[in-house]
Amino acid sequence: MTAAPSKPLQVALIGNPNTGKTTLFNRLTGLRQRVGNFPGVTVEKVVGKWHAPNGVVEFLDLPGAYSLSANSRDEAIVVEALCGRFRDIPRPDLVLCVVDASNLQRHLFLVSQLTDLDLPLILILNQWDVVEKKQIRIDLDQLAARLEIPIFPTTASKNRGIDAVKQALDQILTGGDLPHPKPIAWPVAIESATALIQDRARADSGQDLQPAEARRILFDAQPVLAAEIGWNLDACRSALDQARGLVQEAGFHPLAAESLLHYQRIRGLLEGLIQHPAQPIRSGSEKLDHLLTHRVWGLLFFFTVMFLVFRSVYTWAGPIMDWIDGGTQWLQGVADGMISNPVLNSLLVDGVLAGVGSVIIFLPQILILFLFIAILEDTGYMARAAFLMDRLFSWCGLNGKSFVPMLTSYACAIPGLMSTRTIEDPKARLTTILISPLMSCSARLPVYVLLIGTFVEPAYGPTVAALCLFAFHLLGLAVAVPIAWAINRFWFKTQRRPFVLEMPAYRRPRLRNSLWRMFAGGRSFLARAGTMILGLTVLLWFLSYFPRDPQAGESVRADVIAEIATAQSMTEPEVEAVFDAGANEAWTALYEHRIDAHYLENSYLGQFGRTVQPIFAPAGFDWKITVGVLASFPAREVIIATLGMLYHLGSDVDEESTDLRENLTRALWENGPRAGQPVFTIPVALAIMVFFALCMQCGATLVTLARESHWKWSALTFVYMTTLAWIGAVTTYQLTRLFL
Repeated sequence: MTAAPSKPLQVALIGNPNTGKTTLFNRLTGLRQRVGNFPGVTVEKVVGKWHAPNGVVEFLDLPGAYSLSANSRDEAIVVEALCGRFRDIPRPDLVLCVVDASNLQRHLFLVSQLTDLDLPLILILNQWDVVEKKQIRIDLDQLAARLEIPIFPTTASKNRGIDAVKQALDQILTGGDLPHPKPIAWPVAIESATALIQDRARADSGQDLQPAEARRILFDAQPVLAAEIGWNLDACRSALDQARGLVQEAGFHPLAAESLLHYQRIRGLLEGLIQHPAQPIRSGSEKLDHLLTHRVWGLLFFFTVMFLVFRSVYTWAGPIMDWIDGGTQWLQGVADGMISNPVLNSLLVDGVLAGVGSVIIFLPQILILFLFIAILEDTGYMARAAFLMDRLFSWCGLNGKSFVPMLTSYACAIPGLMSTRTIEDPKARLTTILISPLMSCSARLPVYVLLIGTFVEPAYGPTVAALCLFAFHLLGLAVAVPIAWAINRFWFKTQRRPFVLEMPAYRRPRLRNSLWRMFAGGRSFLARAGTMILGLTVLLWFLSYFPRDPQAGESVRADVIAEIATAQSMTEPEVEAVFDAGANEAWTALYEHRIDAHYLENSYLGQFGRTVQPIFAPAGFDWKITVGVLASFPAREVIIATLGMLYHLGSDVDEESTDLRENLTRALWENGPRAGQPVFTIPVALAIMVFFALCMQCGATLVTLARESHWKWSALTFVYMTTLAWIGAVTTYQLTRLFL
């Protein structure tokens, strides 16, 4: 069998997590990649090209998998892609399996499974430098002969061995033979059970299963693959019971037979091929792990790293966000003079452009955080952090795999929710989905910056302010863990599962890979969240713009003229003449801010805010704070612009605005028992931040959550988080005002 030189060679990369598969993929493609989704699902696929001397090679980077057991959506997609189940994704001509050369016996399990797929295969023994440092000797020629496939030792992080892989691929393009591995020999009972499942699947669903697909359904604990191909679950279980009965009659446990037979084969493949030094050499990674995975020192180091990360986000993103905000305001100013119709003008300026700006302005924070996450993963520390978190999560029914989605949610909950697909247990995955939005995403940061900078820092200094910011980023995690325990204990009743995670060697991060990951994360945020935030911003504009009283402008103008005349010791006709001539920009701006505030107060949103304000009164919120909270339900950051309008400063203020901070400190209650008292105090500021830390105020996250689970879970998350936020805000205000 040879590859046709007239078309690209389709190559799939597969491997366990943390084997350097993505680094190898980047080396082979030179970052000439595109990101999309597998058809019909939201699991991401990355495709890249290499223009070889004799043709084109197209690479598909499959999700990392410890085995082909299709117990999660990611694993099921790997099997479907390798079997050619996707209409617009061709079945691979060749598979490159990347394994950790220093953990060969464990990683050969996936290789042995791949030999059952009737696909050409090349084995890549990556991280060969670790083998050399540990002075482990592996007879590659004998192993290649026993598997009947070529084997290439590589160190992708140092670009070693990559040229040999490329040369082999180029030879295949010229008509060289595609290497087919020696398949595993199955007992007769398993072959009979496989044929039975193929026959039943064809009869029940019209699907012609390949033998390897049928064995996946036979061996996997959950028939995920059967559901993916449309096989009725009841009919599938009936067929499984009959097929597994044949396996059991032959003396095998149906769910353990595959592992038993593969590892029996692996022991034979490796017999006499690996020699370890008489005195095992303790690597630098093992020495570091003694400290960094310690139950006390490891956690202290982890929290120190997290604090430094968020301190950097807090410091570095500010100037870039200011630049983006300035650019957005400039565009709004240009657009403002282009359209005379006031409704269309406001739609473009305050709806569309404001929505675009509200998306882009968070890119600096997201990019910086993704850069840190990429560096932590490249160094190998992320796996240790997940190991440490498993110790903290195990009591509540989760495991360390929930750590990555939760950490990713600190940048944006959307990629965090998408990363839950690697969690095998569907109940544990859903639990992680339900609690991930509690992580303090970057959209909450402007609210923290405004209130901490206005009230906490002046009173207690920058160190306490930084600690306060750090505490609010941890608040969501502190609340999420007991909620996960309650969900698993009283609702899902999820059983504790053993945590399996590869511990890669510590390595120097490659800046190129980290920057690419940062870019991909930012692009994903724009693609998945940007359009939704834009749409919700336009909806919010509608609620805050209408209804419009045509007589409001004159009445507000008259009030402003009277106020200026009194303050300036002028007659009202004199002030009006200045207004008509447009000779005083400050007075014109004052009028514009007052009319904007008037329209907002009397809009649908403002009316609703005044109506529900008594609900938020126990938290110390007046009607303006309440309107700001309601306005920020589609996107949290909107509260700052809303407060700017309500306090007659316009919507172009940000969290660093001196005028906004001064107005907040001077704001007084207008009526009621608190009339004349300051609205904003430290207890009120803390209550607002607690509310924003716990509330679901992101429409894009709600939509993504629904896509990853179901709309009922999205609605449940909105209700429980809003209720939790209200209780937290009320409790915080009522308690802290007793002491502060």
